[in-house]
Amino acid sequence: MSGLPEPTAMGQDIAIIGGTGLTELDGFTVTGEYRVDTPWGMPSGPVLKGVFRGQPVLFLARHGHPHRIPPHQVNYRANLWALREAGAARVIGVNAVGGITPAMGPARIAVPHQLIDYTWGRGHTFFEQVGDAPLEGVTHIDFTYPYNESLRQALLTAAARRQVMVVDHGVYGATQGPRLETPAEIARLERDGCDLVGMTGMPEAALAAELGLPYACLALSVNWAAGKSDHIITMEEIGQALEEGMSGVKAILEEVIPDLRG
Repeated sequence: MSGLPEPTAMGQDIAIIGGTGLTELDGFTVTGEYRVDTPWGMPSGPVLKGVFRGQPVLFLARHGHPHRIPPHQVNYRANLWALREAGAARVIGVNAVGGITPAMGPARIAVPHQLIDYTWGRGHTFFEQVGDAPLEGVTHIDFTYPYNESLRQALLTAAARRQVMVVDHGVYGATQGPRLETPAEIARLERDGCDLVGMTGMPEAALAAELGLPYACLALSVNWAAGKSDHIITMEEIGQALEEGMSGVKAILEEVIPDLRG
């Protein structure tokens, strides 16, 4: 196939993909769920349909609920496909990341504008042969702007209204995981221009682009990247940053959802 099948219905809902620290969305009233068996297999879990801040929202826990799927084994293709089939019109990906540059210390929130993909071996495109059906042609999408600017600005405006401090730009370096990086690897990422390092930013953003879904990332720094502090990274440190910073993430989501539906 050279193109993608049309969705079963035109999407209108805002979809939130929750990462580490956001396997559930407080204040989200579930009204139904979609269990979609996609051409790419099963997603991380059911797509939950419900109401958040008085607006219809779709929610999917990227790592499953409970948190059990490591970053390199997330079925990103199935996740994005299922969200589109459930009626998603826009997607906000919430990602836990490590901070590389000085502005991105623990518990800081960023809305990145660019990314670099260092992952490998993941199902990273819908435009490839499935089963015995041959491809009709090769498709290349433009990925100059990996994050939708209108959606980025909506997140930044929402943060300003709720007085949540955010870094309004940044380059996200997506690594394979599930291990954390070495200081030498982080030094390389910094030389490449990365401000943040995470394990789930790709191929999620590219797959959303292939499906024509506007996509933006709301990134929460949960630790200094390796070599950027004088101690080793601990789960206690990560948990503390998640607890401190996730309230800001949720406040931004609460504020932005009505705007996007307006």
